[in-house]
Amino acid sequence: MSTAFVLSGGASLGSIQVGMLEALYERDIQPDLIIGTSAGALNGAFIADRPQTVATARELASVWSGLSRGQVFPVNPLTGALGLLGARSNLVPGSALRRLVERHVVAERLEETRVPLHVIATDVLRGEEVRLSVGPLVDAVMASAAIPGVLPAVDWNGRMLIDGGVANNAPLTHALALGADEIYVLPTGTPCELEEAPHGALGMLVYGTSLLVHARLAHELAELGDRPNIAVLPPPCPLSVQPTDFSQAETLIEQSRDDARHYLDSRGRRIRSSGRRSRARRRQDCSVKSGAR
Repeated sequence: MSTAFVLSGGASLGSIQVGMLEALYERDIQPDLIIGTSAGALNGAFIADRPQTVATARELASVWSGLSRGQVFPVNPLTGALGLLGARSNLVPGSALRRLVERHVVAERLEETRVPLHVIATDVLRGEEVRLSVGPLVDAVMASAAIPGVLPAVDWNGRMLIDGGVANNAPLTHALALGADEIYVLPTGTPCELEEAPHGALGMLVYGTSLLVHARLAHELAELGDRPNIAVLPPPCPLSVQPTDFSQAETLIEQSRDDARHYLDSRGRRIRSSGRRSRARRRQDCSVKSGAR
């Protein structure tokens, strides 16, 4: 039986997935394959080449807790000005995020990780999703996390790739295509109760993109999420943290961990109860057939 973890995007809200991962590992639920998009690709790359344990989730939590906006979206007046003038396609240089990814990944290539890792990006010219399973790991993560207009696109063998969330923010279909029997979806949600509008062009652009990609996620979950072998862990709700705000990571991790624990335990009880009812029906059917002879 093959188990897949599907990690969606969400910029700073990617910290939510850390609490979910800890709850999963506590219950000895481990992936046989990992599929990540955008921030989910960053988290996926971190866990794919480490032991699938609570300790790994807590190590990832310490990374998120130490992040600031400037480490991911550093303000660079020259890059921003060139972007606004049309000389560049991005407002933020990708060098800071690349250094962050390089510091925390272990394998050099996707195909070398302990747990198979698949990263989703979007082809700029064709507008179609691309699953990356072989090739340079850091480049793949950078492509999947390249929020359009914010971070630079990545040249992947002649194809310009951007944020995978644009085409598919929670690639359930890829998990099914790769043969997963059990799928755990780790979404980040989207802000639904902001106290004020995002500040600045960067904040508004990241926020607007998160709303668009969440709509695709909601559509795909509506199509496939009611299957008994697909578990969608609940993100915090209501959520008032903007996707460029990295200061709330510890709070989000704690809340998502508690919510995931409750969800997984409730789901386990439902499955066990359903299994008992199924066995009881089978025994009843056998009794009826035996009596009919």
